[in-house]
Amino acid sequence: MRQNRRYIIYALMFLLLAINYMDRSVLSVAAKPISADFHLSVSSLGIVFSVFSWTYIVCLLPAGFLADRVGPKKTAAFAIVLWSLATLLTGLAGSVGILIVIRLVMGAGEAGAYPSLGRVSLDWIAERERGRVTAIYNSGSYAGPALGSLISVALIANYSWHAAFYVMGAVGFVWLALWLWLYARPERARWLAPEERDHILAGRRATASTVKLPPPSGADLLRLLAHNRTMWVLVLTQGCAVYTQYLFLTFLPSYLESSHHLSVFTGGIESAVPYFVAVAGGIGLGIFSDRLLRGRDVSTGRRRYMVAASLLISAIVLVTPFVNSVVVVLILVSISLTFVATSITLTIALGVDLLHDHRLTGQVQALIPIGGNAFGLLAPIVTGFVVQHSGSYDTAFVVAGILLIAGSILAVAGARTPIGEVPAAAGRQEMTWSA
Repeated sequence: MRQNRRYIIYALMFLLLAINYMDRSVLSVAAKPISADFHLSVSSLGIVFSVFSWTYIVCLLPAGFLADRVGPKKTAAFAIVLWSLATLLTGLAGSVGILIVIRLVMGAGEAGAYPSLGRVSLDWIAERERGRVTAIYNSGSYAGPALGSLISVALIANYSWHAAFYVMGAVGFVWLALWLWLYARPERARWLAPEERDHILAGRRATASTVKLPPPSGADLLRLLAHNRTMWVLVLTQGCAVYTQYLFLTFLPSYLESSHHLSVFTGGIESAVPYFVAVAGGIGLGIFSDRLLRGRDVSTGRRRYMVAASLLISAIVLVTPFVNSVVVVLILVSISLTFVATSITLTIALGVDLLHDHRLTGQVQALIPIGGNAFGLLAPIVTGFVVQHSGSYDTAFVVAGILLIAGSILAVAGARTPIGEVPAAAGRQEMTWSA
């Protein structure tokens, strides 16, 4: 019987994203006491929420290059050290200016997570298991805010908002020790049984080069993006989903506190509920997507239909402004967040499905989050200004719903052709890589 020791790596992937999002979520839970200490308005708070994304977006592509060139082990290790230190230092921030600088450093560090995991996925995940395993590890991005909210609320209530950042920052160094001890490519992982190693290696999609050339340069990649419509569709589709994810990640506790008159403690606890639902629902839907595609050629982009359906269902957030019951609001947000999680996960898997040249994995897995975080950057800023000027969150939810519907249409219409045929540069031999 085949062993399942490869799930050790999948667990580390899950934990990396869980810690990544735990550290992001602390600020949203601590928003009220931080706003009081630093005298922040709602719109100013939105800007503080968003600065994380500024360096995150800028550093995603360099992180993708790093993951491709030096490997995911070193890239992920460097990334978590940088953002964990930044999280620790947030607890020492004595002014808005210092807080913003630290959040910029944190964003740069966290940019290394997804590109690293893109390379790990290519090495460790068999093609027919991709949707399921991607759903498992990506559910860490929802388990993180759920656990982070509960832990942060307890620390803030019993100590201070500073203590929440100290504890969260320390957790990353525990993961680092496990990662350095356990991670290696399947070919070199001594703790992996031979039978299971053969299963992993057989499940990889072989990539052969019709022309013996070095890996594509940065200019080649820019040409790829400029000329490949599918890549742009994936980037924009992810953006439409991540906008809503960031709306919930940054302002859900504040929304529950201000619109439904909950305390910081109660709002923090109840805002964790949709994230726990999203973890279970996202994994289940990821497994379902693999079953739907069993025996089918995923390289044709069939997974896009489930991406589109997930985005459409998640647009149920449009109903939220018409509901007064906290219980019903949490149900609607849970449904929306679960299907947002599913669409984000499956868009990542779809990018790998359509990848023509696997040497570009780290870059493609960096570019998809760039689209997401470009929209995510706007979510707290737009929400902050809308709430400050309108006095309610209704318009913020309408904007999110419209983007989700737009993303659904984009996914069906455009994510169908391969990614990775690098256009020839002037004066260079044309390059063709086939899968």
